[in-house]
Amino acid sequence: MSVARTGSRWLSRPRLRRGGAEGVRGRAAAPISVGVERRVATDWEGPILFTLTIVLVSFGLVTLYSASAVMAQTAGLADYHFVVRQAAGAAVGLVVLALLARLDYRWLRQVAGPLVIATILVMLVVVMPGTEAIAPRINGARRWLIFGPIALQPSEFAKFALIVWTAAMAVKKQERLPSLSRGLLPFLVVWGAVIGLIMLQPNLSAAVIVGLLATLVVFAGGARIGHFILLGVVGLPILWGQVESVAYRMRRVLAFLDPTQDQAGISYQINQALIAFGSGELFGRGVGRGGQKFGFLPELHNDFIFAVVGEEWGFVGTLVVVLLFAGVALFGYRVARRAPDLFGMLLAVGLTNLIVVQALLHMAVNTALVPTTGVTLPFFSYGRSSLLVCMAAIGVLISISRAGANSVSAVLDRNDRVGVGR
Repeated sequence: MSVARTGSRWLSRPRLRRGGAEGVRGRAAAPISVGVERRVATDWEGPILFTLTIVLVSFGLVTLYSASAVMAQTAGLADYHFVVRQAAGAAVGLVVLALLARLDYRWLRQVAGPLVIATILVMLVVVMPGTEAIAPRINGARRWLIFGPIALQPSEFAKFALIVWTAAMAVKKQERLPSLSRGLLPFLVVWGAVIGLIMLQPNLSAAVIVGLLATLVVFAGGARIGHFILLGVVGLPILWGQVESVAYRMRRVLAFLDPTQDQAGISYQINQALIAFGSGELFGRGVGRGGQKFGFLPELHNDFIFAVVGEEWGFVGTLVVVLLFAGVALFGYRVARRAPDLFGMLLAVGLTNLIVVQALLHMAVNTALVPTTGVTLPFFSYGRSSLLVCMAAIGVLISISRAGANSVSAVLDRNDRVGVGR
């Protein structure tokens, strides 16, 4: 099946003069002219993605220290408490990134089923009665597994696992994807199980993100847009019911519609975030000189860390962050375009979205473009589970990039040996 028949025509492989490398659907390779420049086969997306990741993690650690130092001291901890823990997570993440970058990404297709089953079992432990010793209720929700000094958030790992499983199943059911009952329905069953367990924690924002990321993978695989419209028609009333059934969620929607309402209550957080952006002006107040961290803006080390960037680094700093994530999007989607097979393409799309979609939502929440909800900023917000998953995603993207370059290089070398185009 050609790429033109999928829902993402723009992800088709780059055309090479008088032929091309092996198609993403496994078609026989056509001869490539000897005159084709060797830069086509150069793996430069991977090193750029790695560089962007190092810059983002470094920028994030500096911002996190500034955002969390006062909060740590208030809690009787060292001012560097949170940033040291985050740095330790980044170190582990670098090891995972390097390992996944060197491995052939295709092994993930073989373990996709066991991976999603393990994820469901772990998330069952989080919400099951009697497991409060390792899955305590914190701030009214059970979202973490805690083993001594190590705290894991299974919903973060569920994003990665569901993307891998969805990409693998989209390849397996490629011919059936246009069918609602035989193609899309099996996806909905597994998605529903994962999303349902996240809702039981409860964590509505994570459930919505998981569903969105999985849906985008299937759409890139060629599912019909009409089916997604139908899902939207069915899903929006359910989502609205979840919002309306919990008082604070409904108040957040009302605060979004009118931020001037109840500025000392439900609108307080978003108004303080906007004040932070405004006080930063063009170049910011300086690193460590922001005032919102002195108890004015709650959760600024996590859900509102982009506001810290705006206050201390100004408009220029926020623009740099936006451009860094735009770079991840650009080169992540380029990796998808050059992937040697359909699974690699879908996996690259999903893992790029894992980082970029969350970044966009976090920025939108911080700037009052969507209702306030808990969404982390990848590589910046405090949370080692999120950081580890995002760095693992970059590692897999680098692996796909290397495989794509090697695939084209092999065809070029073969054609050189047989004298094609001479």
